[in-house]
Amino acid sequence: MEDRFITSTKNLTDSEIENSLRPTNFEEYVGQCKIKDSLSVYIKAAKSRKESLDHVLLYGPPGLGKTTLSHIIANELGAQLKITSGPAIEHAADLAAILTNLNENDVLFIDEIHRLNKSVEEILYPAMEDFALDFIVGKGPSAKNMRLKIQPFTLIGATTRAGMLTNPLRDRFGIICRLELYSTEELQIIINRSAKILNIEIDEQASIEIAKRSRGTPRIANRLLKRIRDYAQVHGEGKITKDIADKTLDIMEIDDLGLDFIDRKILGSIINKFNGGPVGLETLSATISEDSSTIEDVYEPYLLQLGFIARTPRGRVALEPAYVHLKLPNNN
Repeated sequence: MEDRFITSTKNLTDSEIENSLRPTNFEEYVGQCKIKDSLSVYIKAAKSRKESLDHVLLYGPPGLGKTTLSHIIANELGAQLKITSGPAIEHAADLAAILTNLNENDVLFIDEIHRLNKSVEEILYPAMEDFALDFIVGKGPSAKNMRLKIQPFTLIGATTRAGMLTNPLRDRFGIICRLELYSTEELQIIINRSAKILNIEIDEQASIEIAKRSRGTPRIANRLLKRIRDYAQVHGEGKITKDIADKTLDIMEIDDLGLDFIDRKILGSIINKFNGGPVGLETLSATISEDSSTIEDVYEPYLLQLGFIARTPRGRVALEPAYVHLKLPNNN
């Protein structure tokens, strides 16, 4: 997983790229039109009432722009954005410290919110509902419950695994948005915009080719663009053409649908070792030496979208398009 270039999971080199290319308002943000339209209305209404925006839950596969949307929401509200993550908040006192330092109508973004531990999550309930923190002071019969008021704020939670959120936490979000994978046309717009910001000349056929192989994910599109730029500067006089894009992507073993060697390994294992399936997730995980949650969250969404595999009660099954793509006979 760490060596996999085309994964949508964020790596150490992505922060620099994403910060320089990140749009700052809804006009610059490409795709997710329904979400943009809805959030624009909610934000305008909240601003007209001079209230904090309802709490927002953003969920979907990694790399689709959940963090970017949180920045845009804060910018549109004219509020400060504080960023943290579920695993970083280890104790209830850590969250209490963050919440008490928020100013009125600030935005708090918690990435991987499904990984909050139970004691921290319980502190969030009154904070989200009543803008208050509940504490127990003392022990035994003399213990007292105290409530500390905090400033109204908007919590934006981001997760790739909405099913892992507890019902009490999920029910406290007033706005729930599912981010979808991007179309080739939307990714091409993103690639052209990024190339302009990075001062790279790119032709239309090259941007289409990169978009087709980006797995519906802007993060991967920008990552591919950066690597192809390096190749173009050495072999293409700084201009990205379709030929340069094709050569670079072939070197990286990314095929015309954006599948890399791990995707092909998953499909090949289901077809060759398990006769097309069904095969259980844990068995598949052991066969290809990958974590089951990584297969489920990172690899499978794109394979499902392509119609290469299906999830059944008995396990994963390879479908006819997978056989055609790998040029393997279907004996079932």
